[in-house]
Amino acid sequence: MKQLRSSGGMWLTLGEEVLLIDPGPGTLVKCVSSRPKLNPMRLKGIVLTHRHLDHVSDVNIMIEAMTEGGHKKRGVLFAPADALDDDPVVLRYLQDFVERIEVLREGGQYSIGDVLMETPLRHVHSVETYGLRFRMASGKSLSLVTDTRYFSQLEEVYRTDVVVLNVVLYKSLEGCVIDHLSVEDAERILEKVRPKVGVLTHFGMTMLRMRPREVAEKMGKRLSIPVVAARDGMTLDIDKYG
Repeated sequence: MKQLRSSGGMWLTLGEEVLLIDPGPGTLVKCVSSRPKLNPMRLKGIVLTHRHLDHVSDVNIMIEAMTEGGHKKRGVLFAPADALDDDPVVLRYLQDFVERIEVLREGGQYSIGDVLMETPLRHVHSVETYGLRFRMASGKSLSLVTDTRYFSQLEEVYRTDVVVLNVVLYKSLEGCVIDHLSVEDAERILEKVRPKVGVLTHFGMTMLRMRPREVAEKMGKRLSIPVVAARDGMTLDIDKYG
């Protein structure tokens, strides 16, 4: 809410396929202010991992932008059922603007051109939530471990070249169960998965106070693998890994 870090989501370019993941507050503004600019009309799809506002607040305006106000039926919307049904976060009239809607489910597989997107596991979170796993024709792979409480299956299903983890907490809070990962949780996952690179993002206040870049560097030294902390506008070239 303080916007100490921007919350526009992730722009993913995989060959010819361009996807936007979790367009939270400020996404459209971030797209047009980026250098170079990010053109929403290039998008092949928009993915919502879950319906919480910090992940979906700009989804409606981004559908408008992707489809040029609905004049060009374009793109695929990927979302859990509870983001679309009784209390939809995607406005019903906008649901007709996209080429199709794919409802995410546990164990789901979805094709975007020559990219395979999978939702291997439902996460432990207060709403229906799915992490993402991408496999490219080149053989490279990438995972997004979105919001969730830690559980051991996370280590089994996200074995990819690049692993991006939403790390809200610096430490788990004593006597308080919060459905988000801590630094300790993230390190446990990366230690088992051993990706080519780990990326920490989606920081809460306790993480920001501890300086995420320093947290990531220390974690990388302990694990002997590259670990980086995301920053606003950061570009990660996954071709460098793998």
